[in-house]
Amino acid sequence: MQSPLSRREFLVRTAVAGVALGVGRHVVAADSGMFVSLNSSLVGKVEWPAFAQLAAQVGYGGTDVSLDGVKREGAEATRALFKTLNIRPGILGLPVRFTADEPAFQEGLKQLGDAAALAAAIDCPRMQTVMPPSSATPKDEYRKIIKDRVLAMAEVLQKAKVRLGLEFLGPLHFRARQPHEFIWKMDELLAFTKECGPNVGLVLDAWHWHHAGATAADIMAAGKSRIVTVHVSDAKQQPPEEVRDNQRLMPGEGVIDLTTFFKSLQKIGYSDAVSPEPIGRVPSTMTPEEGARLGLETTVAVMKRAGIKLERAA
Repeated sequence: MQSPLSRREFLVRTAVAGVALGVGRHVVAADSGMFVSLNSSLVGKVEWPAFAQLAAQVGYGGTDVSLDGVKREGAEATRALFKTLNIRPGILGLPVRFTADEPAFQEGLKQLGDAAALAAAIDCPRMQTVMPPSSATPKDEYRKIIKDRVLAMAEVLQKAKVRLGLEFLGPLHFRARQPHEFIWKMDELLAFTKECGPNVGLVLDAWHWHHAGATAADIMAAGKSRIVTVHVSDAKQQPPEEVRDNQRLMPGEGVIDLTTFFKSLQKIGYSDAVSPEPIGRVPSTMTPEEGARLGLETTVAVMKRAGIKLERAA
């Protein structure tokens, strides 16, 4: 595993490279507003704000955002950072363990208001978390518990006009971890989010979309209002029982129909982050810059094949 890259080390290593790569020339979708956002799965442990600086240096239109980093740097400094780098914030992680025991959940819920206000203050009114695909509790009983908790979080987030994205996990091995299957299909999670309020929607991950057997029709049914953010990677052809989360490929290297995936996003008018998340694909020998560049280039290539017009803008 690569050791964390400090801010000082990052600046020294990229001072010269930035000129060659064209810092400030970021890939954006001129016709849809979609932008490619740097994901940590591409670069390993890079500190914030060096992570955002790396995104800008390589040419991303935006970056996934570290909530801890923003808390440390402050909202004003973070807003200034995005303005200076000319990139957009993608999404923040939800700082509440909503599947933990009740005391832990309530403690996290107490902190959520401040985190939501911070998200709004840096113009990143989006948070994401994962929906459990299985549980130790029977489904109907567990669904009530989870729904009550999501409703409580959504109410807090709505005060700051922050949206919450829930990610469904498609592969069989996630569903088989505990005795009872829970929500793992896209259409079922979509129905669940509609019960939880207008600011709750989906994290649409192409890997899970594929392994859950979802289709273009599912994307159309969700529409722009229910897709909070997008992750993209690719998959090799495997029997369901052999699929593991850390076996992903770069976009365009596998069998997922990413052309249909992106065409569908374009049809519904999706206009936020597309975050490459090829977990397990980037070799440990790659530098953060090399991993980031590979993620950007492969994502841009599949988006262009889908007919999304991309250009480099200052």
